[in-house]
Amino acid sequence: MRSTHPRSAAIAALVATALATGLLAGSADAAEGAASADPVRIHDIQGTTRISPLAGKQVTGVEGIVTGVRTYGSRGFWMQDPDADDNAATSEGIFVFTSSVPTVAVGDAVKVNGTVGEYIPGGVSSGNQSVTQISKPAVTVVSSGNALPEAVAINEYSVPAEYAPAGDAAAGGSINGLTLDPSRYALDYYESLEGMNVRIGTSRVVGATDPYGELWVTVKGWENTAKRGGTLYGSYESQNTGRLQIQQLAPLAQQPFPAANVGDKLTGTTEGPLDFNQFGGYTLVARTLGEVRPGTLAPEKTKAQAPGELAVATYNVENLDPSDPQTKFDNLAKAVVENLASPDIVALEEIQDDNGAKNDGTVSAEQTLTKFTAAITAAGGPAYQWRSINPENNKDGGEPGGNIRQVFLFNPARVSFTDRAAGDSTTATGVMTEKGHAALTHSPGRIDPANPAWTDSRKPLAGEFVFRGRTVFVIANHFASKGGDEGLTSVHQPPVRSSEAKRLLQAQAVNGFVKEILATEKNAEVLAVGDINDFEFSGTAKALEDGGVLYSAIKSLPKAERYSYVYQGNAQVLDQILTSPAVKNFSYDSVHINAEFSAQNSDHDPQVLRFRP
Repeated sequence: MRSTHPRSAAIAALVATALATGLLAGSADAAEGAASADPVRIHDIQGTTRISPLAGKQVTGVEGIVTGVRTYGSRGFWMQDPDADDNAATSEGIFVFTSSVPTVAVGDAVKVNGTVGEYIPGGVSSGNQSVTQISKPAVTVVSSGNALPEAVAINEYSVPAEYAPAGDAAAGGSINGLTLDPSRYALDYYESLEGMNVRIGTSRVVGATDPYGELWVTVKGWENTAKRGGTLYGSYESQNTGRLQIQQLAPLAQQPFPAANVGDKLTGTTEGPLDFNQFGGYTLVARTLGEVRPGTLAPEKTKAQAPGELAVATYNVENLDPSDPQTKFDNLAKAVVENLASPDIVALEEIQDDNGAKNDGTVSAEQTLTKFTAAITAAGGPAYQWRSINPENNKDGGEPGGNIRQVFLFNPARVSFTDRAAGDSTTATGVMTEKGHAALTHSPGRIDPANPAWTDSRKPLAGEFVFRGRTVFVIANHFASKGGDEGLTSVHQPPVRSSEAKRLLQAQAVNGFVKEILATEKNAEVLAVGDINDFEFSGTAKALEDGGVLYSAIKSLPKAERYSYVYQGNAQVLDQILTSPAVKNFSYDSVHINAEFSAQNSDHDPQVLRFRP
């Protein structure tokens, strides 16, 4: 299970690594190991950049009032100097890492001796910013029951509109060495409050409660608002500065975290120290947590296709395998029938093999699909048939042993599948001419599976369907994930998005295949569908659309409805259906049934397109 606050006990080793890589300012001084016997203030430790000028040094007699105590995960406490300086760039709060359960209490006045360090959640390779802290502390409680420093109000007026400064090119794009400008940049503003006691008022939830006891709010209720209450991520420059992650100081085992959906309100005052963690960046760790006031959000239902319309859907069902509870199968099936109105063709992503993550060489998914299609029939849906190609064992990425793959479901009462020399995991399908029309050499077949673009990734599945005498080509995709990309709060600005390179190659391969079809038959109707794992404005999408052979149909929706996934409070597009020019007069629906809700059957929202071939 993921630790909410993973923190290695080997803080000194991390600091040494950061020193060696030049991440810590003043590293030459720190390397000398000179210790200062003079008491210093917290704002002296924090300094005016992200890196402490005292990193690596010993400090003594650092005074503060304890504002929060964490007894789980990364154990320690926050303290704050109530006597602030007049420099807005210097934080008055700091985390003291004790490694064991702290013996102090909120309201204690303490003096701390210890080593100043810069802890990087996730390690240097993550690209995350560091947290200035004191480790290996000797703590003296001077008095108890003191009033806490007044919390700084974070609101729409205090958070700047610009997200982050551009990184220093000479430092590899890092913002570490830049003097904080909290009146101009949101990331600088949050950094200037690192470790301090902060509060927010009533705020809209823009990221539903997750299994780790976290939710996201926005303190800017007007910022890029989605139709259903979220906050849209519409471009690489639209970072949504008002987003803030909320956790609580109490362990989940002692105090359950409230369940909230997008559009709900976190009411009243939420107050506590401002932390920075690996899985979301700046986080208000609530000592006092507001109450969730539920909104009216409900899962959407798309309209049914007309008799002459072909309905094609894509749905990532999140690692579905026979060991999952029957309730997951039933809920996913109910969604296909009731929320998606039983599409004629459904491209599924993340169907696992018959024993899921058990890594024993099994690659067949017959049991998974039998169980799922039976659940759909039991929910009142059609008796779907399926077509797929088993992957080579552990060659398509995803959960080891799971062997995820794409699958076509189709309703034989409405559409037929053209079986044509079905390919295998390593055989590429091609395009040929049959009776003057384009046809696949293998249906179902994989597109260019030997291409290095698909190494350790899902290979596209192509199929030929016939609806009312018209052939429609469908390509089911699941592009490489964003794993390895730096977060929006990265120390590098703009963040490094290393995973894009692979998706770009994948998009070029699919685009090239569509061009082959259209070169053979100009007016062929082609749909490229699936979990593209990238935005509609991304280079991946542009590569898929190259030459005008495909169009990302989600762009036909109003901007406030363009999303299929919610990540760190950003409603964004990952799932897409792209159409060739001959697919005209279509209707498109991103059917929001999962991503906005704390209770999910998948973390993706399915997409449906209807048109008349």
